[in-house]
This record gives sequence, C-alpha cells and structure tokens, in this order.
Amino acid sequence: MEELKAQVDSLSLSPEIQEKLDRLLSIGEECITKEELANLLVKKPNFIAYDGFEPSGRMHIAQGILKAVNVNKITESGGTFVFWVADWFAMLNKKMDGDLEKIQTVGKYMIEVWKAVGMNMDRVVFKWASQEILSRPGDYMATLLDIATKNSLARVTRCSQIMGRAETDDLTAAQIIYPCMQATDIFFLKADICQLGMDQRKVNMLAREYCDAIKRRNKPIILSHPMLMGLKEGQAKMSKSDPDSAIFMEDSEADVNLKIKKAYCPPGVVEANPVLDYLKHIIFARMGEFTVERSERDGGLIKYASYPELEADYVNGTLHPGDLKPAVAKAINQLIEPVRQHFLNDPVAKDLLKRVKSFKTTR
Repeated sequence: MEELKAQVDSLSLSPEIQEKLDRLLSIGEECITKEELANLLVKKPNFIAYDGFEPSGRMHIAQGILKAVNVNKITESGGTFVFWVADWFAMLNKKMDGDLEKIQTVGKYMIEVWKAVGMNMDRVVFKWASQEILSRPGDYMATLLDIATKNSLARVTRCSQIMGRAETDDLTAAQIIYPCMQATDIFFLKADICQLGMDQRKVNMLAREYCDAIKRRNKPIILSHPMLMGLKEGQAKMSKSDPDSAIFMEDSEADVNLKIKKAYCPPGVVEANPVLDYLKHIIFARMGEFTVERSERDGGLIKYASYPELEADYVNGTLHPGDLKPAVAKAINQLIEPVRQHFLNDPVAKDLLKRVKSFKTTR
C-alpha cells in the first residue's frame, strides 16, 4: 500500500484530494492506475465505485467486515458505492443448484449482514442484475455482444478464475459468456472504479482492454483488495465449503474461539499466517488498535497502535501465539456481535438466516 502511495507523490494535488487518494489507496493491494485515480478525484468528486457479488451461501468476514471497511472509505471520499447483486450470474455459475429463488434469498441475507456490520448506507445502492438488465435490455445486450465479438474464446476462458473455476474445468456455455457479462456490468453501471478482490483482476483487465479496442479514453480504474487467507495451513483463500476455513458473520462466540484456537499460526512466522492476516486486514483496519491481555509473569497487558508494531513483536518472539490467539478471537467476537444480535432479534433477518442455513452450498 505504501508503494501505491509513493507512485503518486509527484502529482500536484490539494491536501483534500491527497487525503482522499491516500484513503482509497489504503484499500488496495493493487491500483490500476494511481494517476488515473488521482485524476478522477480532481475531475469527478462524486464518482461511482462498484462490486458485484454472487449470492452463494453464508457470508464470511472478508465479505462482511473487510467489505464494510472498504465501502466506508469510498463513500467517505465522495463516492457512491453500487453493489451489483449478481443473481443471474450465480444461476449461470450453478450456485445453489441454479435455483434463482434460493439465490435471491441469499442475496437478501447478505444485504442484512451489511446493514448490521457498520457499513454506512447513506451512499450505498443495491442493484439486482436480473431486474436492471431487464429494465434496459437493449443497452446491456449491445455492449455484451460488442465485448464478445472483440475477444477470442481463449482470452475469455482465461477469466474463468473469477467464477472460482480453472481454465481446465469443463465449462458450460453459460460460464463462457459470464466474463463478457461481468465486463459489460462495468459499463452498464457507469462505474469509474472496480473495487473487487484480486481474484477478479483478469476480468477487470478485460474491460480495460475493451476500452483500447473501442478507443475509449476513460478506462475503469481497478482498485483490488487482497484476498483473506483460509485459517488452515496452506489455504491461500477462504473456502465457504470448509466451515473451519473461515469465520462467518453469525458464528457463535464459541465457534470463533475454537476456529482461531485451531488456526495455523507458527511462532515468529509472518508468511502465510492467517491469524496475522486477520489482524492486518480486519482488526486493525476496523478497530485501529489491538490489545493483548497477558499475565504479569508473561509481560502484562500490551496495546498496539499499528499492525507493523505487532508484527515486529511477533517476529522477535515478544508475542507468542498462545497470547495472540485469545486476543484475536475476542476482537473478532466484538466486531461480529452486532450482526449476531441483528439476526437474533430482527424477525426478517432471522427468517432469512434460517433459510440460508438450510440450503446446500455449491461450488
């Protein structure tokens, strides 16, 4: 993130624009490009950012807390955030066995999570793909067909990762057209910024390449957040199909405590350590500080004002996993408690969660 900021230091920006730019760059593992983002903030202060999501099961904390943090940074910087509820896309990708009613139920559940988790909804808009496309089918199809004609099958197939598929998978015709549709969404929604995960990079680049093909000057800016690790050793990404891989937004306090206790967290090792990943991208990003409670014999209470401070202590052995894990579990429980209460006390949310838990999650 510091590298991203350094690359725009040479631009002459007002303090207000620079503050917004720094805030937005703090979201991303990658920004394409920093100069375009700075120019957007100068010329279009009320910009549009978007993220599309397939309703496909219970929500984990990367989708919940991390997304709320990122959305709040965007709206605080003057943007309107559009959530593209990709119900038709989930159906094409065979989520929930392709049952559109189930998919839409999951979409409503996910919206309830974001309402409860602390996302500022003042400049947030939810648009359902099925409704929006049917409202302007001519506009959508014209762009979709043009993107499809300007790309080879091989180029589109390379985007299969965005659906959680490999290029070698036996893809259906629907899954072949899916990337072209996702690229179309960007232009259909008039999005200035694509704020999705790094796993969606290829299709966002497809949209930028399309701009080159049609000689469009203003390309969508890609602001990609990092993918949160799974809790088990060797899991580069959380898996909804493995309940022990992630913390879900309505997990009980006991569930959270057990999952963090079992999580991979070798002493002194930062690389591929999911507990530190949670600290960096979830806890510090949302809370801004972190406290570890230890006995006086083990060093007593210690407060960290930043993640780098904590990482340094972890590497040099001052902080041990046995002390770190309970504190991480406590912080996560604190963050998701409002969501638990919402699904416990709100009758609509409670019913949605009950129905979602009854669905079989498909890949």
